[in-house]
Amino acid sequence: MTELFEEVSNYFFLLSEPTRLKILHCLCNGERPVNDIVTEIEATQANVSRQLNMLFRAKILARRKEGTQVYYRIDDQTTLEICKTVCGQVSSKIMARHVSDQMASTFTVMTPS
Repeated sequence: MTELFEEVSNYFFLLSEPTRLKILHCLCNGERPVNDIVTEIEATQANVSRQLNMLFRAKILARRKEGTQVYYRIDDQTTLEICKTVCGQVSSKIMARHVSDQMASTFTVMTPS
């Protein structure tokens, strides 16, 4: 069991870095060259390359080379589904919090002092 928990911990550690999550989001709709990923997530080439390599080594991404371009795609659909599920749940909580905050500020404005 110790080995299992260590591997699961490593997996979630891999998904705990925002740049890696941005990369996965960028690749949700299919394969992209590195330059497109760098532009879309607004990060440095060096950082994106480092994160892509970590995801590739973990077998979450696959890559192919065409001329001087390197293209990446998601190779582990389970990871993609986990990310979508968690992002959806967190997004719902953020939206609910914003609605609650707006209602509270509206109530404060309406309450006579």
